[in-house]
Amino acid sequence: MEECAYIGLGSNLGNREQRLLTGVAELGRLPGTRVTALSYFYETEPVGSVPQDNFYNAVARIVTTLPPLALLEELKRIELEAFRRVPSGHWGPRSMDLDILIYGDLVLSGERLTIPHPRLAERRFALQPLADIDPTLVHPLLGKTIAELIASLTTTERVVRI
Repeated sequence: MEECAYIGLGSNLGNREQRLLTGVAELGRLPGTRVTALSYFYETEPVGSVPQDNFYNAVARIVTTLPPLALLEELKRIELEAFRRVPSGHWGPRSMDLDILIYGDLVLSGERLTIPHPRLAERRFALQPLADIDPTLVHPLLGKTIAELIASLTTTERVVRI
């Protein structure tokens, strides 16, 4: 059975734009998966107190037959194999970060995976690209649209379309 999911992509090392494009291509190579939409790319300030370069962020909508945990495993495999991601600590620099933001209307809270992404509603760098694809998409846990969540943000993080 196919499910629609939204994947956040982010990179702040190397050629960030090329890394996002490669990440989207890798998503399209996953078994039983196709990319059906892609947001604009955004340059965003890093979250946290670790000094580092700005990120490029985007969101891809996929349709997949992979269940959530299998999708997570595939995303982690892509980070390691295609981008040689090395641990950089909490909120550190990343060659590629792939996160499941929303998976259908699923609400899941587990040791390895929480869906929707637990900080999605606070993160303009994820909400803005989601709004490019579907501003009327409803957050499955909060019952608010992406547009409503953006309107309620109080953060001052800089998110600039490139």
